[in-house]
Amino acid sequence: MADYVLPDLPYDYSALEPHYSGQVVELHHDRHHAAYVAGANAALGQLAEAREKGDLAGLVGLEKTLAFNLSGHVLHSIFWTNLSPDGGGHPEGELAAAVEEHFGSFEALQAQLGQATVGVQGSGWGVLAYEPLGRRLIVEQVYDHQGNLGNGSVPLLVFDAWEHAYYLQYKNVRADFVSALWHLVNWPDVARRFEAARALTLAP
Repeated sequence: MADYVLPDLPYDYSALEPHYSGQVVELHHDRHHAAYVAGANAALGQLAEAREKGDLAGLVGLEKTLAFNLSGHVLHSIFWTNLSPDGGGHPEGELAAAVEEHFGSFEALQAQLGQATVGVQGSGWGVLAYEPLGRRLIVEQVYDHQGNLGNGSVPLLVFDAWEHAYYLQYKNVRADFVSALWHLVNWPDVARRFEAARALTLAP
C-alpha cells in the first residue's frame, strides 16, 4: 500500500511574490503541509497495526487523526495548484457562467468567499465547492480541515485561513492575505476541477 507523498510545488518558492512571500511559502509547504502527510501516513500505519492485533479500542481517536491529517493534505494539495504566478483576473467560460448563475456575479462570489475565509473562527478554510446533489456552486466555511463541510461537496478553490499560512507576512490581518490571494488565483485550475466535479452525481 503506497504512502501519501508531499507533492512538489508547481513553481519556485518566490514565484508568488510580492503577494505571497517565498519564505512563508517554503515554511508552509515544507513544514506544515509535510507534517499533515506524515500524520496521515502514521495514522494509517497505526490503524493497520490495530487491525492486525484485533485491538480496535482506540479506533475513534485514530479515525479522527486520519481525517484531520488527510484532509489537511488534500486541501493543501489543492491550495498550491489553485495559485499561480500568472493568476488573478476572472474565471471564464462555463465556470464564469456557473458563478453568475449561483452567486449573481463574480464580485458577489468574491465578497462571500472572502468573508467566509476572513470570518473563520480559529483555524480553517474558505472554500468554493461544487455540490453534486443540487448541481450547484456553494461557499463553505471549513473549521480546522474537515468540519462544517457538506457531505459529497468537491472543493474547487480553497483559501487557507490558518495563521501559519500568512502570519509571518500579514501579521494578524487575515483580510489582507485574502485580498492578496485573489491576485494569484489559477482560474484554469479551478475550471479543470469544476469540469471534473460535474461528472459526479449523488442523485438517487
